Amino acid sequence: MKLAFSTLGVPGLPISDVVRLAAAHGYHGVELRAHPEEPVHPGLDLTARADVAAEFKSAGVEILSVAGYTRVAAPGDDEPVIAELRALLDLARDLGAPFIRVFPGAGEDQSPEEADAAAARRLGTAAEYAADLGVRILLETHDSHRTGAAAIRVLGLVGHRQVGSLWDVMHTWLGGEQPSTSHAALAPFLGYVQVKDIASPDDTTPLPLGAGVLPLTECVDLLSRADWDGWLCWEYEKRWYESAPPLEGLLGAGREHLARLLNESA
Repeated sequence: MKLAFSTLGVPGLPISDVVRLAAAHGYHGVELRAHPEEPVHPGLDLTARADVAAEFKSAGVEILSVAGYTRVAAPGDDEPVIAELRALLDLARDLGAPFIRVFPGAGEDQSPEEADAAAARRLGTAAEYAADLGVRILLETHDSHRTGAAAIRVLGLVGHRQVGSLWDVMHTWLGGEQPSTSHAALAPFLGYVQVKDIASPDDTTPLPLGAGVLPLTECVDLLSRADWDGWLCWEYEKRWYESAPPLEGLLGAGREHLARLLNESA
């Protein structure tokens, strides 16, 4: 498996510094948070996109994913959502990233059936465009669809190889789902896996990997036993927790912890 980290842990950091940190600490790739407050987002012009791609390539670091904020199950018209999807797909294509990340984001007044249908319809519409660009859309286990069981209700309706799953191990665990159940549901659709650690279900402040309660060992073991050869991405949510220690000082130990889990499960 390859190891990456998310720029959510280093909010606003210039791309040159992100690349330097990844290379210095032995990470194979980076998940880029695509938000206007970050250096990389859909409003970036073509020259800037080419510069970002070149900087990663020269350092031998891959751009794993463009992590967007499109909510595919949200109430409202389809076209604005589809337009957001296409903008993220264009950005990923220009950067050479194989994936984009999207959220479910169903509204409180929607029935599960309505939300699933809306998400599947929009993802299905964007799937052919994604196929033309060679980029895969990944629905993260998050918010209204935080478990594997909920996510595959949508993915099963879509039924297109360009639409898959992003397994956020914290959200499936907080949703009361055992790792084995999450893995069984998501494995046929799996793009990559977000790992992290927290103190408890009531305190999701990010902790160094291995210092919290999330079942990372079990998750890595399940993936290894299935001979899955994808990506583990450390999503350290510093952006939302200002009191959390800086990610920069934790990257080396975090990589060593993941490498140890991989070795033990081999």
